[in-house]
Amino acid sequence: MRLGSGAFAASCVAIEVLGVAIFLRGFFPAPVRSSSRTEHRAEPPAPEPAAGARSNWTKLPPPLFNKVVIVLIDALRDDFVFGSKGVKYMPYTSYLVEKGASHSFVAEAKPPTVTMPRIKALMTGSLPGFVDVIRNLNSPALLEDSVIRQAKAAGKRVIFYGDETWVKLFPKHFVEYDGTTSFFVSDYTEVDDNVTRHLDTVLKRGDWDMLILHYLGLDHIGHISGPNSPLIGRKLSEMDSILMKIHTSLLSKERETLSPSLLVLCGDHGMSETGSHGASSTEEVSTPLILISSSFERRPGDIRHPKRVQQTDLAATLAIGLGLPIPKDSVGSLLFPVVEGKPVREQLRFLHLNTVQLSKLLQENMPSYEKDPGFEQFKMAERLHGNWVKLHLEENRSDVLFSLGTKVLRQYLGALKTLSLSLSTQVAQYDIYSMAVGTVVVLEVLTLLLLSTPQALCRGADLEVPLRSPVFSLLFYLVFLVLSAIHVIVCTSATSSCYLCSIPWLVAGGLMVLVSALLCAIVSTLTRTVIESTLLRKNAALPSSRWSEMDLLLMLGTAGHVLSLGASSFVEEEHQTWYFLVNTLCLALSQEACRSCFPGDDSKPQHSVHMLQDSAVYRAPILHRAGHTSPSSEALGGHARWAILASPWLVLACCRLLRSLNQTGVQGAHRPDLGLWLTSSDHKVELSGLAALSLLVIFLLVQRGCSLVSRAALALGLLGVFCYRAAIGNVLFPWQPGDKGFSKGIIEARFVYVFVLGILFTGTKDLLKSQVIAADFKIKTVGLWEIYSGLVLLAALLLRPHNLPVLAFSLLIQTVMTKFIWKPLRHDAAEITVMHYWFGQAFFYFQGNSNNIATIDISAGFVGLDTYMEIPATFLTVFGTYVGPVLWASHLAHFLSSEASSGPALSRACFCYALICSVPVATYLILVTSLRYHLFIWSVFSPKLLYEGMHLLITAALCALFTAADQNSRAGPIQRWTLEMGGS
Repeated sequence: MRLGSGAFAASCVAIEVLGVAIFLRGFFPAPVRSSSRTEHRAEPPAPEPAAGARSNWTKLPPPLFNKVVIVLIDALRDDFVFGSKGVKYMPYTSYLVEKGASHSFVAEAKPPTVTMPRIKALMTGSLPGFVDVIRNLNSPALLEDSVIRQAKAAGKRVIFYGDETWVKLFPKHFVEYDGTTSFFVSDYTEVDDNVTRHLDTVLKRGDWDMLILHYLGLDHIGHISGPNSPLIGRKLSEMDSILMKIHTSLLSKERETLSPSLLVLCGDHGMSETGSHGASSTEEVSTPLILISSSFERRPGDIRHPKRVQQTDLAATLAIGLGLPIPKDSVGSLLFPVVEGKPVREQLRFLHLNTVQLSKLLQENMPSYEKDPGFEQFKMAERLHGNWVKLHLEENRSDVLFSLGTKVLRQYLGALKTLSLSLSTQVAQYDIYSMAVGTVVVLEVLTLLLLSTPQALCRGADLEVPLRSPVFSLLFYLVFLVLSAIHVIVCTSATSSCYLCSIPWLVAGGLMVLVSALLCAIVSTLTRTVIESTLLRKNAALPSSRWSEMDLLLMLGTAGHVLSLGASSFVEEEHQTWYFLVNTLCLALSQEACRSCFPGDDSKPQHSVHMLQDSAVYRAPILHRAGHTSPSSEALGGHARWAILASPWLVLACCRLLRSLNQTGVQGAHRPDLGLWLTSSDHKVELSGLAALSLLVIFLLVQRGCSLVSRAALALGLLGVFCYRAAIGNVLFPWQPGDKGFSKGIIEARFVYVFVLGILFTGTKDLLKSQVIAADFKIKTVGLWEIYSGLVLLAALLLRPHNLPVLAFSLLIQTVMTKFIWKPLRHDAAEITVMHYWFGQAFFYFQGNSNNIATIDISAGFVGLDTYMEIPATFLTVFGTYVGPVLWASHLAHFLSSEASSGPALSRACFCYALICSVPVATYLILVTSLRYHLFIWSVFSPKLLYEGMHLLITAALCALFTAADQNSRAGPIQRWTLEMGGS
């Protein structure tokens, strides 16, 4: 079966997406869990260690607090409360921290620092898996043991208002609730007003035991305008007044009931300097945790500095405070200051219950638990505890009892710390079987692509895909039987759960068929390649092909980037790799331009390559000349020659300016940059002028290839972009006052969407028309450019105003490279494809992205939306993140299609694009498998793995676009070969 190179590449990438999905399903493991979870039946509490039976306490201690109120402020950073902003905007909270009856902590949240995993950590005390980053978009019901589950089982009434994620996690646990949409980040007022409007009513009532309030406005402001926005101060003041209202109401109720209550102020995660979250920077993992109760003693002049604790410690503390069993999966330890005012015997009882729970969890997850230092400390503390109880029952009031009690306390606290650390760092079980199958699929596809490269990049740009011989060969059936046997053995003998064993056997059989067919296709392709190579060697008249300097640079640069992914530092600072490669490419292009414009006497004639097609060897010029020779220096005018010479240096200067716009990565992310200067409230005028200039440049560079109607739509759309940013307060009109109230800009954004859809529809119509009229290159060229223009307009709408120069410079570099580099120097389709790929990756980082999840601009997914719609929000967020690669790939499709004499260059480009995207993915799967026990596997390598998976999915979509735009894909190889030879 003969296929075009583009169609073959698109099919291969689609299969790779399947392989990566299987790998991801097996790679992200489940954290440590308790095995005793049958219907979550309550277990009797561990008795107090003592010599006599009459001293055993067989019941849980009574509750320490009558009511508990949890105020969770999303994205509340620790310095928002304990720093200068807290003193300025939260005076009541600052007073409680400094002089009130409270205990203050800095709770460390483990990555991923997104809402749903953090809620699980707060209520279960467990460490959620990294895959919860994906589940955060659609939270399933929580089946693990939690404080809320225990509270419901004990008959306590729990009320909740706020982020609807809680309702999804605990669907039948609240006697009363009102959820608000958490992902609509454009709303930072109503989302909190809907919570506060219930306060007056519920605080007057006494028919509840636990009240949970989750405020989202602060997080939404961070996503929109960052932590330095003036809106942050207003929101903190609002939260402070709410906290004061709740605290004074609780104090008045305590005077009536004479029972203390507990008020908890906390954050689920912090906020990065760009206003996002998800990674592991200090600003994202440091959250305040303030426990306020009249039962806490505070001496006059007692100054307490917030201690660092783990976020998972809150679950155990709440369980003890409410008189509930500690959740079985909790790895946290009791916050001892909460109980330090109690008698020593009660303190020891609380600590003993906590250490027993942790020791059981350790036994269930670590085979050699007896050798763990924490377990040894626990056993020692338990023995000492028994001795202390024996002395206490003898009514011994000597100093020996006091010193022994102090020693037991220290021993328990040390055991708690060690056990919690051991469980937190306990390596979870990977699904190696799923990881191996996914890796094999990806490696098989990559091998098939590599073996098909000579045939796919020939002038016909098509290849013979071996489909019939693999399916009907003996090797196929043998491999299928072996794989099926392995699958049965793994699924019947595996002690841990495997994803592939849980799917239907028919689906698993189909996967085995795919793996077997790919292996047989590789063998068939390899055999044919060896035979063809033997035929080529027998023909001594054929000269050998050589690699040009540009070919070597592009190949070595791509290979060097792939190898760099094995080091955590290179992954964190990957932008530096792409900046270096792009700069080096500009210098190489400058050298090539000099050679073309000023050829020496020793210039060598252009070399030729030989290709094999349809079993016939023919001689053709190298692809990048498309049948033409390099332009002579006489053919180039004076202005054209100097323009060619200056172009690489202009591109280099543009790239250097863009590097100073957004600092990214880890080492330099905290350094001031031009983007931070522009986004400050003091420079809104400068930002407005730069945004207007960038939009004007975008229009001038894009309109040249559009029809008259599309030009008008583009102009109105770009004007709408500026109006949208002015409506939400990012930029100013010259006549607009600086203190104008902000709106959501819904109408302005939808105004732009109308023109985006109109331009895309016009371009798609022309593209489909060109498929009917196969010889009309102009219609296809205009159609592809209008699709490209529509994507540019959408990018201008989604990008932050300070990133509009990134889009303008991207278009400028594309224009310069097209007019003065690629066309005059006549590079081949493969070289142009790799250059587009390099620039696309560089512009991914120019706009401020990195391999940290925190740099994803969530607000881009909600431009023009007044409610949360999952599919549009996901598409807009992904497009806003991958603007650089998508626009450069779209420009590549238009550029190669605009050359009527280029033949099936677009099909070859699709194959090259798929190949250079597949190599890093396949390599990275092997690297993360070998580094799965690395110290930085969750903070560095796992986020990069998610980025690679998404990039591969986008590549599959781009390859589909390339294949659809290739008007020669339906023609046979002989017709295409005839057309190309006639054009040459």
